[in-house]
Amino acid sequence: MVRNWRSNRPLFLFVSLFFCFGLMALSQFGLLSPVENIVSIPLNVVSRFMTDMALSAVGGVTDLAELQDLRQRNADLEEALAQFQVELVELREIASDYERLAELLDYTTAAQNQEMVAADVINVDQTGLRRTITINRGTRDGITVGMPVVTAQGLIGRILDVSATASRVLLITDRDSAVSARLQSSRAQGSVVGQLSGNLRMTMIPLGAPVQTGDLVITSGLGGNFPADIVIGVVTSIRQFDFELFQEAEVTSLNNFDTLEFVLVITGFEPVDLSVFEEPAE
Repeated sequence: MVRNWRSNRPLFLFVSLFFCFGLMALSQFGLLSPVENIVSIPLNVVSRFMTDMALSAVGGVTDLAELQDLRQRNADLEEALAQFQVELVELREIASDYERLAELLDYTTAAQNQEMVAADVINVDQTGLRRTITINRGTRDGITVGMPVVTAQGLIGRILDVSATASRVLLITDRDSAVSARLQSSRAQGSVVGQLSGNLRMTMIPLGAPVQTGDLVITSGLGGNFPADIVIGVVTSIRQFDFELFQEAEVTSLNNFDTLEFVLVITGFEPVDLSVFEEPAE
């Protein structure tokens, strides 16, 4: 049988070609249209199904690629946003420092008769009994004990201890601080002392002196420890009792001692030691 198949192969090929050409001829003349229409229905269904499957596969691959691309873009945007936020913080710090330094420059320009040295606050200690700050200026910069320390808003304190490259400042809010002061409006004299709470109180105000809330308190220069006319703060309340010889006033500084960053040391002022004029005890 295999031999018959091999020997009749040319005949089979001829018959197959004749059959194909015959079908093509019949289709060309439209004689196979009914058959083609019937056969095309399931073929169209299969073709449509395969096309949908191919489109779904292509769409899935495209969506996956787009998803990966979106994830990468999102990661890049998050990285860029983080970088911009860091730069924004740095710019805000620069702007804040610029404003504070500009205020100090305006103050030094207004006080033309005073020699000053700008300093950074490198430590704040207001938790214990002492209320001090540490600045990055010392004897190498001409700083000595007793020199006043100010900002554009007013008096901060005085130099307490000095090293070669740093100094400790006793704040006016410290309980051991006392500053000779006067009311700018009435010129009444008194002494501004620090409280344990960190507030300021003006004591030794004469009973007859007019004192009002909002009065500006400035240094008087008496005692030689501070130059005159440096702002200390404003009066916020008054205390007066009939049995006392003096009246008192609560004073609020214009400085925020918790957020100090830059200060000025008045190096052109030398505190006066009045103890040399005291009479020796007999």
